[in-house]
Amino acid sequence: QVQLVESGGGLVQAGGSLRLSCAASGRTFSLGWFRQAPGKEREFVAFISWSSGNTYYADSVKGRFTISRDNAKNMVYLQMNSLKPEDTAVYYCAAKTRTFYLSLVPAQYDYWGQGTQVTVSS
Repeated sequence: QVQLVESGGGLVQAGGSLRLSCAASGRTFSLGWFRQAPGKEREFVAFISWSSGNTYYADSVKGRFTISRDNAKNMVYLQMNSLKPEDTAVYYCAAKTRTFYLSLVPAQYDYWGQGTQVTVSS
C-alpha cells in the first residue's frame, strides 16, 4: 500500500514561485505530478523515475517547473517558477508501483494523493 500526501499549494501572483512537496510511503518505482483545472481533464505535468532520477515535462511547463526527489526522505518536489494564471489548478502527486517507465496517462498510475490547490492571480 502506498500513501501520498501533497503540500505547498497556495495563492501566488503571476511571475511568482511555489514549491509543492509529495511525501510518499511504501514502495514506488516512479512518480508524476498532474493537475486539473475546473471543467478540464486531469493533465500530465512532470515525471521522475525514483531510481534513475530521469525526468520528463509537459511542454507547457518545460523550463519553468522542476521535479526532483529526495530518496532518503521519500519526498518528491515540484518547483514552480514564473507561474502563470493558466497554471491555476489542483495539483496531484501520483505513483507507479510496477514500472519505471514514463507514463503521461493518469490511468497508468496506481496511487494518488489528495491534491493541493495552486492559484495564480494576474
